[in-house]
Amino acid sequence: MIEGLNPAWLLICGALLTPLLPRGIVRNGFMLALPVLGLIQLWGLPHGQYAQFELFNMTLITLRVDSLSFIFAVAFLIAAALAVVYAWHLDDDLQQVAGLFYPGAALGVVLAGDLMTLFIFWELAAISSVFLIWARRTERAYRAGLRYLLIQVGSGVLLLAGVIVHFRASGSITFEHLDLGSPGAPLIFLAFGIKAAFPLLHNWLQDAYPEATVTGTVVLSAFTTKMAIYALARGFAGVEILITIGVVMAMFPIFFAVIENDLRRVLAYSMNNQLGFMVVGIGIGTPLALDGAAAHAFADILFKALLFMSMGAVLLRTGTVKGSELGGLYKSMPLTAGLCMVGAASISAFPLFSAFATKSLILDAAAREGHWVAFLFLLFASAGVFHHAGIKIPYFAFFAHDSGIRCPEAPRNMLIAMGIAAVLCIGIGVFPEALYAILPYSVDFDPYTTTHVITQLQLLAWSALAFSVLVRSGIYPPELRSVNLDFDWAYRKLLPAVAVRVWDGLDRAWTCLTDTVERQVKAVIQFLSLHHGLHGQLAVTWPTGSMVLWAVLLLGACLVFYYV
Repeated sequence: MIEGLNPAWLLICGALLTPLLPRGIVRNGFMLALPVLGLIQLWGLPHGQYAQFELFNMTLITLRVDSLSFIFAVAFLIAAALAVVYAWHLDDDLQQVAGLFYPGAALGVVLAGDLMTLFIFWELAAISSVFLIWARRTERAYRAGLRYLLIQVGSGVLLLAGVIVHFRASGSITFEHLDLGSPGAPLIFLAFGIKAAFPLLHNWLQDAYPEATVTGTVVLSAFTTKMAIYALARGFAGVEILITIGVVMAMFPIFFAVIENDLRRVLAYSMNNQLGFMVVGIGIGTPLALDGAAAHAFADILFKALLFMSMGAVLLRTGTVKGSELGGLYKSMPLTAGLCMVGAASISAFPLFSAFATKSLILDAAAREGHWVAFLFLLFASAGVFHHAGIKIPYFAFFAHDSGIRCPEAPRNMLIAMGIAAVLCIGIGVFPEALYAILPYSVDFDPYTTTHVITQLQLLAWSALAFSVLVRSGIYPPELRSVNLDFDWAYRKLLPAVAVRVWDGLDRAWTCLTDTVERQVKAVIQFLSLHHGLHGQLAVTWPTGSMVLWAVLLLGACLVFYYV
């Protein structure tokens, strides 16, 4: 352990050195060692602030370790290590560099002690992550990456503007709790909300993540949105508007995920759903609720990575993750199917799986504080996530019908990464006290009460029954070869159509204006030609005698005026 060394720099500097190493076991071992050493470094740092210095009358705190930043940093380093193992089969410098640089920048965000350092790492994460999308090297990925980059950089611009206004008003850039009504705070809140995928600001997630590479989607799923959850928990805990925002986030993805055919896009919608639970916890703002938000973020990083890993393995082996083209893969990929079901059970909050121990903290906090409307909506959202992520993902990929696809099992390194993630998901569910011990506040909560276990099992049983009835009756939306547009219809369809019409109108107006000006100029020229042209009145040459007479008369007039 090196005192004052930010673990983020281990990943960032190591990422830049990676292409210099020989491919194979040496490079893979080096890449895995970076997050492991980062975790050792982080664990050995006492809580406090490090690496402070002055710059332009601002105090930068580049490393702050406390109970809130610690749990997110641990989760990020574990996710980085899993992503490295999952990508061991790759021979792509671009993905390997971005796959370490991006987690390093995200780690720098959660360990930043001031808003300016936060902004720097915020933008580094945005710029480095887009290469995981472009690395797929398709036209769709290129366009999705451009849209993603535009939105992510836009979030950074809003953050910088808010920081400047806040600094001018308060004279401080320390990253602590912010009053939403204070100068600059609304801009910072909006910047965080974009990355947290608030409603109407969320489509960058469903647009970009499914277009990334097999391994890139796994990496992307762990960091960007969780950076925003950390930032909201740090800066805006207890802001009640977040309860409403979180409830909407937990609710609306259910309906889009049910009709979606691309299974990685289904998981992107389920990410919105799970983020909604965290945002509600932050909005409630009590110690139990904030513990729930942090714990659920930790668990979500693991089970969402496991689900994206399983779908990535399917995409690698079959070339598709369309539900309409899959089915029966349990025969060819039984291990992947089993591990996917662990992720499905975890996200669905089955007892003995991770979300059961973390989501219940948020629900209990909502009930204790009397937020019964939010509590009931979150219960409905819990049933919904079991439908679209707990059942739909493994059912349509592995069991729905026999698509006739026969393929090899996932590569060994992928199975190892999925296996470790599955063990951690089960470990958190069976031994939640281990996770509770590193939460920001002390937790006096037992998820395994008889009431809670029976209530959750009833919820899951009725949800499974509803799914079965809907499928058997033919009411459940079938998997169709289609593209479903969400609010992105506004900027994919509406705005381009409006822009074309506006441009055509402006073009016609400009043409009319130029034609009018041209006609007026021609009229003026014709008028001048009439009088000044070759045959105009003013162009006639006067006789010399007349000119002399006029000159004498003018000279005489001048003399008269002079002497008078």
